[in-house]
Amino acid sequence: MKRSRINALIDDAIEFLRAYRVALPPFAYWGDTDWASQSDRAHLIFERKLGWDVTDFGLDRFDEIGLLLFTLRNGALSDLVRGSGMLYAEKILLIRPRQITPMHHHASKTEDIINRGGGQLAIRLFHTTASGELSDADVSFVTDGIERDGPAGTVHRLLPGSSITLPARMYHSFWAENGTVLAGEVSTVNDDALDNRFLEPVGRFPEIEEDEPARYWLVSDYASLQGQ
Repeated sequence: MKRSRINALIDDAIEFLRAYRVALPPFAYWGDTDWASQSDRAHLIFERKLGWDVTDFGLDRFDEIGLLLFTLRNGALSDLVRGSGMLYAEKILLIRPRQITPMHHHASKTEDIINRGGGQLAIRLFHTTASGELSDADVSFVTDGIERDGPAGTVHRLLPGSSITLPARMYHSFWAENGTVLAGEVSTVNDDALDNRFLEPVGRFPEIEEDEPARYWLVSDYASLQGQ
């Protein structure tokens, strides 16, 4: 992806969130000077990958296969293993119409996906076989405290205000219908490096063409930022 496209997408996301009166933390707007002045105190932002995440899953087809996220808070796997401390994470997701997040599951993370506003959020569901493939067994899941079931590959649609609980090892893919969806994710600790299992091989972060300076740093930029 070109850096200019990433900059423009985040500009659009900020305006979209403002329209829904969603305020972001200060570091969402930091530029180079801010990062440099706060770097000694911002180690949790770097370590826990808080902030902007724009991905085309390495396929260079963002409008068809992609996602824009902002991680607001995230605990540590060490806390999760110990069973105390910050055991949770929270994200904002902006999902465009007909823009698919590829089929995947998480080895340990359980998450609630909440439609906070906009269009409908469509989610396709499969259980996982012991070998990590799609199961043809009926799926069972919970939406807003209601137990539901359906055939393998069921597509459940969330209207604004509705949510779904996705346990670890449940395959899911999602996209927006009838308008961009403002979604929330509340989960156990998030680890994109170790916990994601995609059905088809994809890259988690984009290859970036630096055609203009970055106005916003992505979580995938932090390693190079810290090295400056």
